[in-house]
Amino acid sequence: MALLRRTLLLLLLIVTHQFLQFRIAFGSVNEEGQKQEEFYEELLLKPLPDRKLLTHFHFQSSAPPSTSNGRHHHLFPKAISQLVLKFQVKEMELSFTQGRWNYESWGGFDPIPSSNAKPPGVELWAVFDAPQHLIDALWKNLTHTLSGLFCASINFLESSTAYSAPEWSFPPASGKLRYGTLPREAVCTENLTPWLKLLPCRDKAGISMLLDRPSIYRGFYHSQRLHLTSTGSGSEGMDPGIILEQTLTVVLQPDSQRASLAHASEKHIQPSWSLSSIFGKQISGRCVLAETSNVYFLLDKGLVAELEHIHKENEKSEENVLISEKFWNNPSFELSAKPDRIFIEESSLLSKNASVLYKFEIEKYGESEPFDLGLFWKTPVVWLCQQAPLHANRFLMGSGNERGAIAISLKSTQSSEGFMGSNSNDERCELRVDVFQVVPWYVKVYFHSLQVFVDQQPKAVSDIIEKIHVSPSKDKVSPGVMELVLTLPCSVSSAVLTIEFDKGFLHIDEYPPDANQGFDIPSAIVSFPNFHARMVFLENDSLNKSPLLSKFQEKSPVMSYTEVLLVPLTTPDFSMPYNVITITCTVFALYFGSLLNALRRRVAEEERFLKDKAAKKMDRIPLLLSKLSAKLRGRHLEGPQAPPASSSFINSKSVLKVILIAGLAVYWQYYFS
Repeated sequence: MALLRRTLLLLLLIVTHQFLQFRIAFGSVNEEGQKQEEFYEELLLKPLPDRKLLTHFHFQSSAPPSTSNGRHHHLFPKAISQLVLKFQVKEMELSFTQGRWNYESWGGFDPIPSSNAKPPGVELWAVFDAPQHLIDALWKNLTHTLSGLFCASINFLESSTAYSAPEWSFPPASGKLRYGTLPREAVCTENLTPWLKLLPCRDKAGISMLLDRPSIYRGFYHSQRLHLTSTGSGSEGMDPGIILEQTLTVVLQPDSQRASLAHASEKHIQPSWSLSSIFGKQISGRCVLAETSNVYFLLDKGLVAELEHIHKENEKSEENVLISEKFWNNPSFELSAKPDRIFIEESSLLSKNASVLYKFEIEKYGESEPFDLGLFWKTPVVWLCQQAPLHANRFLMGSGNERGAIAISLKSTQSSEGFMGSNSNDERCELRVDVFQVVPWYVKVYFHSLQVFVDQQPKAVSDIIEKIHVSPSKDKVSPGVMELVLTLPCSVSSAVLTIEFDKGFLHIDEYPPDANQGFDIPSAIVSFPNFHARMVFLENDSLNKSPLLSKFQEKSPVMSYTEVLLVPLTTPDFSMPYNVITITCTVFALYFGSLLNALRRRVAEEERFLKDKAAKKMDRIPLLLSKLSAKLRGRHLEGPQAPPASSSFINSKSVLKVILIAGLAVYWQYYFS
């Protein structure tokens, strides 16, 4: 009977667990008719021209507005919800980046580099929905919370010297925006693990199973990003809805599966790869809590044009093999799995160059048949990714530890003519460039020394700079901020901005442990408001909406980050206090040790000790003979006496030591006083 009860209880628990899991996974509407929480997982794979592979993981969780304060979330991470409500965050973005995005080789015009290419270290910006006088306090509390949540040194951004308030140059510009960076922050698995814990399935199921730590951190570039947006509730007494977007962008070097190549141009052969060879794992099914789970393979415009050109030369055919029935197996490359759908960029209606996107649905695969997408190249291919209108670089000028200059160089990528069309040669055609630069307080910038050179010719600042906003730095209070709007002619080939600065002095307590390495100036942000990174694909399937493709369709301005500058400052000799303490302690030890030894030594006891030692060395037989001869002669036997010279020698030696040490002590005291 007891066994039957246990069996029934176990069956009841199993049925209840399956019912709750089914309700969480597939229940999209609650009893009140409100929309429930949703989760999407997607992966984008894109070959790069320099024999590398771009992998872009995209996860999105959404929580609709609710009337229950402090509610229990089924899918959405509760820590993020509490953070938004407590600190009144309207929009926030946090990124951890290792390496620098190569804009020349990997492109700078498509949505991925514009939105996911971040500066090295940590970047944090937040827009608050609170009164102006509370924003700084909310920012400080937010940095401490994020520091504990992601196991990072984000709390260093609480200082007023570490963050700024952009006015209009930063894209989400508003008076309630705060922006801060930590260029030297190291990124490791301690930051990735809390990031993965925000996912419903973590890294145990779905696409996130591919996130193998050694594979990710051996890449040339990786950036994990967290972006949340608080949507208005529309009525009082309701918590706002939240959309959480988590992305992980990694650039990897796949190992070629071809041991030997017969082509003469071996360096142009793209390496073949598969998911198992890159990450060491396969996708054994989707996350059961995800609405959709898809993998996309993207061919860039330049790559599609080059493949079509190669095919026309070889086959002499006008057919587009990339979208034919055998698009996964053509003379240029071969895919190991058949795509479920294919999308063509909308620009193909006006131009022959268009990106091609292959879609693979993960829900068809499982543990018995895991998903392992592979790409095998058959012919050498050379192409270029689409570049931003101008390529931005930044460097230091000058030498010494007193003063220097910062230069921002903008070079044309010969793409602006194609963007502007026939009006590029028109004198009235202008190219707008926004520059946002933050410098630490110890780099004292002279904003009046700003100079502009266009095509290696000096220009008046008023002719090129349409708008400028400057916030001078205050010593140990706030950094310096410079926001510029440049209007350059469309036919410009190069432009350079220079500004001079003096190097300040820090207190010894303000130097970091590795002060001799130098001090970092955060990356400058160069944006092009008139150009938008957007990719629109022809998709008629409205039931399976893709957040990743919807993100690609948004009009986001083209942005690029410059290099982080390393400025050497005057650094004191931190070993000098150690040397002074060491030699002082040594002298005092010698002085007091010798002095105490001389004062505590007793001469009489030493003489008695010498007598006893000499007496013990004498043998018994000579002692008896000496006693016998003394009795026969009628004399008294006297013990051996120590020579007085030794006693006087010891006394004089001790006195000389005391005098010498006392003289050294007096000289030392007189010299340092």
